Amino acid sequence: MGLFGKKKENKEEAVEPKCSLGDRSAKTGDAFTIKILGSGCKNCQTLLQNTRDAVSAMSLPAEIEYITDMKEIAKYGVMSMPALVVGEQVVSMGKVLKTTDIQKLLNKLGLS
Repeated sequence: MGLFGKKKENKEEAVEPKCSLGDRSAKTGDAFTIKILGSGCKNCQTLLQNTRDAVSAMSLPAEIEYITDMKEIAKYGVMSMPALVVGEQVVSMGKVLKTTDIQKLLNKLGLS
């Protein structure tokens, strides 16, 4: 059991978000979905607007959805809001990202 005296080795690695869009990418012209999960508060509205601004500035073919249904939000396992979901993967939660941060994130995911 080793409850006392031995420390567990921490083998966790930093995991960068990966987008599982499959064959759908901005380069082929197909639209992908970005979802904002939130309760309708000011921070959620700000993240929604910043996401719209980032997608518009990058001229990406993306559908942006704003989800406030708690049952739907729970399916993503999100415990703090607002949350940003790209390609059905949660890439940010509990933060209001700036427009430039969202652009950097989308670039990192290969959606530019």
